[in-house]
Formats: sequence, structure tokens, C-alpha cells
Amino acid sequence: MNQPITKHKPPRRSASRKALEQKIIAAAEIVFAEQGFNGASLEAIAEKASLSKQNMLYYFPSKDSLYHHVLKNILDLWIEKMALIEQAGDTPASMLENYIRGKLEISRVHPYGSKVFANEVISGASHLQVYLEENLLPQFTADIELVRSWITQGIMDPIDPEHLFFTIWASTQTYADFSAQVSLALGKSELEEEDFRRAGDFLTHVLLKGLGLKNI
Repeated sequence: MNQPITKHKPPRRSASRKALEQKIIAAAEIVFAEQGFNGASLEAIAEKASLSKQNMLYYFPSKDSLYHHVLKNILDLWIEKMALIEQAGDTPASMLENYIRGKLEISRVHPYGSKVFANEVISGASHLQVYLEENLLPQFTADIELVRSWITQGIMDPIDPEHLFFTIWASTQTYADFSAQVSLALGKSELEEEDFRRAGDFLTHVLLKGLGLKNI
């Protein structure tokens, strides 16, 4: 399990095959998140996907292959949808608010994928190194330059842009990666959509005010 994840254009697939592959990946997300890579088995993933192991192996020939696809699936989603520079809005406050709420929405809709990613990073991110260097860093650099331009224009307090993003990533992913802890603290069996809305209200208020921006 030492082949790095790289981004490449996938071959054309039929809609039915793509749907089945996504079903398998969704099942694998849950099993990898709950049991870790070493604890997860192909049998458990196939059962979660309501498929035979033999049928599943036709689409993904190994546990390594499935793990790579699960990681790539969540990272593609983050990178393609969560660039600050591409957020709607005509002010730094509105763009940052959309970015924060968008990150929370990904945590709400894809909590298991987020947990798999977190576990991979904690263990050293050996499968993500190349992918992150080739895909995350260029976007991160562009977003950093955008924030610096706002600071230069005097429309944002002179803060450290890198740590702004680290704070947003950590605070929004908490609601996925530590959902059990957050749910327990709130006296709930699981987090609901309203909890994510409240989290968005709080985070945008605190962060935008701390940046010298007005929430709109």
C-alpha cells in the first residue's frame, strides 16, 4: 500500500457503472472510517454495499485500490469545490462566509470520507503526498495570495493567511472527524442540519470579526 495518489483523467464509463462504483466507494468510506485500513475487510465492504465480494472485486481489484479511490473521492470534492478564490460574493466577508459554510456542508454530507482523510493524515499521509503537492498546494497558494491582496488593500486586518486557513479547516472538519464527541456534548445521538447551520453562524461571526470584517 505504497503507491501515491495522483490525479488523472479517468476513462469514460457508463452511467450505471459509475453509479455502482460510487455505491461501493460510499460503503468503503464507512468501513474504513469505522475500522481503519488495517481493520477493514473486503468482505465487510462488500456486505455494506450489498454486493458479493467477487462482484465488487470486478470494479476494484484490491483493498488498496478501494482505499485510494475513497481518499481521492473526498479530496477531489474539497479541491474542486472549496477554492476561496472561486467563492460567490463581491466582498471578502461574503466569500469567506461561503467558504466556511461550504466546508461545513462537506463535513455534514461526507463525514466518513473526512474521517478516512483525517486518519490518513494522522498516520503520515504517505498515500497523499504527491496528490497534495500537485493539487492542493497550487490552490492553497492562490487563496493565500487573494487574502494577502485584501490585507494590502486595507480591507482586512494584517493576519497570517496560512493560519487563517488552518483554523478554518480544523474548526469545520471537527464536526465530521469528532462528530461523536460534539453530539455527546450537545446531548444528541447524531448531529442534525440545524447544528451545522448554528456552527456556521458561530464560526463566521467569530472569524470575520477577528479579521476586522463585517458579517453580511
